[in-house]
Amino acid sequence: MTEVQRPPAEVRYAAELARLRETDQDPRPPGWALSLRAARRFILGDERAGIRGKFVGDPSLVDRALVALATDRGLLLIGRPGTAKSLLSELIAAAISGDSTLTVQGGAATTEDQIRYSWNYAMLVADGPSPRALVPAPMLRGMREGRIVRFEELTRCPLEVQDCLLSLLSERVLAIPELSGADAMVFAAPGFNVIATANTEDRGVNEMSTALKRRFTFETVFPIADFTTELELVRAEATELLNRSGVGRPPDPDLLSVLVTTFRELREGTGAERSSAVLSTAEAVSVAHAVGVRAWYLRGEPGTPADLVDCLAGTAVKDSEPDLARLRRYLEQQVPRKQGAYWRALHEARDRLPG
Repeated sequence: MTEVQRPPAEVRYAAELARLRETDQDPRPPGWALSLRAARRFILGDERAGIRGKFVGDPSLVDRALVALATDRGLLLIGRPGTAKSLLSELIAAAISGDSTLTVQGGAATTEDQIRYSWNYAMLVADGPSPRALVPAPMLRGMREGRIVRFEELTRCPLEVQDCLLSLLSERVLAIPELSGADAMVFAAPGFNVIATANTEDRGVNEMSTALKRRFTFETVFPIADFTTELELVRAEATELLNRSGVGRPPDPDLLSVLVTTFRELREGTGAERSSAVLSTAEAVSVAHAVGVRAWYLRGEPGTPADLVDCLAGTAVKDSEPDLARLRRYLEQQVPRKQGAYWRALHEARDRLPG
């Protein structure tokens, strides 16, 4: 395969998936590439089998998600931005179908054509509606091939677009009225289902209808509660991203500890001191990556607290004046109370914040 920036899960972990398929003796739901137990091991890891854990979270959440997809209901993962909902959906799709690329990216401009099917208009004009002129979108392909379809940010789509999923999830059939005979109806093959995601910050954009909610099992993905677990995840993910970016040194562990502590304290603050910015684990990884790239390519170093301050404003806080003020107060009032050279350097670099 040609080198790409981020291969899908089934490519990155192809060897693990192949090994699991070869040794999987447990019963599999119809159309699944792995049993529920093997899919769970792929996602959560199995040290004895040399399977790396890829999702850090509640194991029972993974169990419930897999069970939901083995039924006739879709799965809707909800939670704050950056809680690895998309990663979990990708891993589940790779485990069940061996393909995580049947994806619809929801948004205000998403149309039914991008979800179900469209037409090759040159062939349509020349020959009229025919199976050859049909251009299948992810849902049509997923139903034909019996695969999992991922629908990212479902609640960002207009209601009329969301509701095109109703018949797909209830009757498990997609009608193509332009065609006739057997081609006019596509019935879902075993293995087809839908994993949708919705972040709690945007759920009010286009609230789902009650009818559509009934077609999904809802599962909430929570932020990582344990500091050590979050720190190790940020270290592992940032190291992988830095390697892909050609950075020759891993992130500084002491600097990562300062970064993760800062994110957690701003995220968990109360009242006016609680940041409204998306200070998730995923954003911490992005900041660690930015710090490493900045320091390596500009100075040949692993990064300093000054780099951290520079990257925090643009990567995590972005253009929110209230959040920038909260970060400034944190650097001025909370950081001086902490012990250690890195915390002192972070306090001294507070003037690097914009404004």
